[in-house]
Amino acid sequence: MDYARRQRDPTRHMLGIAFVVLLHALVVYALVTGLARKAVEVIKKPITATIIEEIKAPPPPPPPPPPKRIIQQPKLEVPVMPYVPPPDIPPPPQVIETPAITAVTPEPPKQEYVIAPPPPPVVVEPAPPAPPRPAVRRGIARIAGDDPVYPREAIRAGVPKGRVVVRLQIDEKGNVTDVNIVSSDPPRVFDKAVRSALEGWKFRADGEKYTGEVEINFQLRD
Repeated sequence: MDYARRQRDPTRHMLGIAFVVLLHALVVYALVTGLARKAVEVIKKPITATIIEEIKAPPPPPPPPPPKRIIQQPKLEVPVMPYVPPPDIPPPPQVIETPAITAVTPEPPKQEYVIAPPPPPVVVEPAPPAPPRPAVRRGIARIAGDDPVYPREAIRAGVPKGRVVVRLQIDEKGNVTDVNIVSSDPPRVFDKAVRSALEGWKFRADGEKYTGEVEINFQLRD
């Protein structure tokens, strides 16, 4: 109720309006009389600033140097040794040199050496020459190789046995280089089988070429 009554009071409302009008009148009066211009001129005046340097205290004096320490060396007192007289040394005994007696041995008589004449040279008779090797070596033994195979043709033909004499040409390393049929019984039945087998035989190496002879016997077993 009181708040509504205050809002409706015209006296308070008029006082507020009069205060605002008075405030505007004072501002207009100040502008007319030049108070405002003076205030602006005062503001436009240059401002002088003075820099006051800080008074620095003088630096402290350097500390005095430390006093020099004088080191006095101790005095060395050399002890005085009492005088000791030298001992009496008797003179060395005199050595009487006696002449040395050396035994004189007579020199042995000189022996005369007779140089004997050198023995006569030994005559070595040359060894007799080795007997000449046979032109054909018989009875030579193989060291490698297979036996001949019994021919099937001979089995079918009913040939019970056979004999072939062969001469072989053998090189320095013991290899067979040639097979030569000397004789065969029955003729030409076992020649091919013998030739095929003996071409792969190997004999002892003799360091030289030679001719060997072997005999091949065939026997048909039941």
